[in-house]
Parts: sequence; C-alpha cells; structure tokens
Amino acid sequence: MLIQHTAVPVAILLIAGGYFSVYFRKLTTGAAITGVVCGILIFLGIGYAGLALLAAFFLLGTLATAWGRKAKMQLDKPEDAVQRKSGQVLANAGTATLLSFVAIVFPEYKEILLVMAAGSFASATADTLSSELGVLYGKRFYNCLSWRRERKGLDGVISLEGTLIGIAGAGIVALVYRLFRVSDECMLILVFAGFMGNLSDSVLGASYERRNLLSNDWVNFLSTLFAAAITLLLISVF
Repeated sequence: MLIQHTAVPVAILLIAGGYFSVYFRKLTTGAAITGVVCGILIFLGIGYAGLALLAAFFLLGTLATAWGRKAKMQLDKPEDAVQRKSGQVLANAGTATLLSFVAIVFPEYKEILLVMAAGSFASATADTLSSELGVLYGKRFYNCLSWRRERKGLDGVISLEGTLIGIAGAGIVALVYRLFRVSDECMLILVFAGFMGNLSDSVLGASYERRNLLSNDWVNFLSTLFAAAITLLLISVF
C-alpha cells in the first residue's frame, strides 16, 4: 500500500528528471521516456533501493561521459558527442528493469532480485567509467583476448587504469546498495560481479562487436545480464 501511495510522486520526480535530461541534451526524448518507464518499474519492483542504484549509475555515467569530452571526440567516437538513445538506456538498465518486473509478479523474491539488479548496475557503471575515463587516463592498452598492444578506443581494448576505475565504480554502486541494507556481506560480491560484467563486455566487444555480430547495445545488455547471473551464483554459494 505504501508503494502505491508513493508511486505518483516518484513518477513525477522521474518525469522531471527525464525532462531535464532532454533539456540539457543528455538523453533523447525517446530515451527519457524509456528511462522513466524503467524507473517506475524498478521502483514498483525493488523499491527505493532500486531507484538509488539507477540514479547512481545515471549520475556517474553522465559525469564520466562529459569528462574530457573534447579529448574523446578526437578518438573517432561520435557517439560520445550525442544524446543517449532508448537502446542505450535499455542496454544498461534493461536487466534491472526485467528483474524488477519479476519482483512485481513474484514479490517473495524481491530481496534476491534486488541484489541481482545491483550486480547489473555495478557492471553497467564499471563498464561506463572504465570506457569513458580509461581512454583518458590509461597508459598502455591491450586487446583483452590476445593481450597485444592496440590503439585505445577500440572495442575490447582495456587498460589497467581503466579497469581499476571500473572497479571503483562498482564499489560505489555496492556502497549505495549497502545504504539500504543492514548486512554488508554482498558488497564484495557486487564489486566482483561488476568487474566480471565489465570484463565480459570487453570480451564480447573484441570477439563479436568487432565483427559486427553484436551491436554495442547488445554487448552492454548481455554483460549486465551476465553480472546479475554471477551475483546470483555467488550469493547462492556464500
């Protein structure tokens, strides 16, 4: 009942956030609508904790994307200079939204689905921060499959600095999760899931995206799904 009473002001807040995202050219109109729908479903499914995780990812991702934009535009990455589209929103928040929908249908599994959603956001945050900031602060760049030196900015190319930044991003998401839960036993699991999701994104990028077998959006979505699965596996074992 409480969620029903608070759903309207939450929806208004999400719509306002979507409006300002379009106004400041962070999202297209379609992406903002998609984000609002995802936010509402996440709130209805896993509550305020889910909204906080979504907000943490969006804020960190937005800051990382804007940071050093002029330098990144020299890397032949035109997508960094445009507003995010609906597909990109679903690629990063789609797994959490699907898990939240399952939580709406099966509320008895809300807690475990919340942790899985946190794992997916840890992966999305780690990938976004390592990609956006790794190209700025990385020193040496390697193909994640062959470990040969390659030019920064290519799909599947990683650096030590970018990887560490991604782990830090996953750690921030884990801290946000911790604010809503008494136990901190899942924090290391979430950081590890974020790291593994980020690594899987690089592997898929090097093996499938380069050959145009998967789009970047699909690579991002599958990596967050993988991170959620890793989270489930680890909390089941430990």
